[in-house]
Amino acid sequence: MPANSGKNRLNIRPGQVVEVVLKKDQRSGKRTRGIVKAILTTSSFHPHGIKVRLEDGRVGRVQEILP
Repeated sequence: MPANSGKNRLNIRPGQVVEVVLKKDQRSGKRTRGIVKAILTTSSFHPHGIKVRLEDGRVGRVQEILP
């Protein structure tokens, strides 16, 4: 699995720029860009993406970690 995948908790750190899918956008798959404030998923892996809280307060599952 690529290192920019949002499915492994080890790849995600607070302060990183990521693209997430918000709960309301799950059907469409629309991505939202933001900066990770907190990691909410406690398991080391999640098939739909690790759940994070962005600095603006929105919550979503990480689809991609951006450089």
